[in-house]
Amino acid sequence: MKKMTCQMLGGACDLVFQAETFDEIAGLSQEHGKAMFAQSDPAHLAAMNKMMGLMQDPNAMKDWMDGKRAEFEALPESE
Repeated sequence: MKKMTCQMLGGACDLVFQAETFDEIAGLSQEHGKAMFAQSDPAHLAAMNKMMGLMQDPNAMKDWMDGKRAEFEALPESE
């Protein structure tokens, strides 16, 4: 298992996600983002707007995702 925070994944808080794979942790982050969107959390909405900007350029989004995947892979295993 590895851990990443919401902020490490482009979000706005220090909530910790824990998963075996990057795809799993990305899914947890997306679910959290949906919950924060539903609550109209200002900090998370601002972070989502930044992500929407990245999504406008497929290459930029791919580069960002590749970087986050590499960051996840480089993390030590947690207990």
